[in-house]
Amino acid sequence: MARCLILTCDQEAAGAAKANGRIQTTLAKAKEVRPFVEKLVTTAVKAKKCRDDADQIACPHARGSDEYKTWRATEAGQAWLKAQGKYIHHRRRLFDVLRSNDVVVLLLDKLAPRFEDRPGGYTRVVHIAKRRLGDAAQLAYLEFVGEPTRLTVESSK
Repeated sequence: MARCLILTCDQEAAGAAKANGRIQTTLAKAKEVRPFVEKLVTTAVKAKKCRDDADQIACPHARGSDEYKTWRATEAGQAWLKAQGKYIHHRRRLFDVLRSNDVVVLLLDKLAPRFEDRPGGYTRVVHIAKRRLGDAAQLAYLEFVGEPTRLTVESSK
């Protein structure tokens, strides 16, 4: 379900969701998945910070050249290697959970920059008044906060 919520943020995909960053599910499932998604987004934000740190000290020379090899042996090269290793660690942790490279890329490229200044609380559960047919389960939206995703209705006065 976390993968589905993250995939709704990709509006360029074929068959994109009507509401960006929102899924409709039962209230119990939404409450259960919310902390899981919060941890994924936190890991993605940490990975983005590590990637930015690594990009700041990256080598200007072409990979495989003699200048690159000598740069890798310097202190700056070792610092870059350490920062790059942290980024790869976070990326692999995300892939271990999500099992989809497309979802990991979407999480790192679209959601992490959106929430990098936010200390937490990336999702919210919005209760829906209607109930599901069949078992009358309480429904809710699980959505990302930040950009307005709610539909607006203009009043006629």
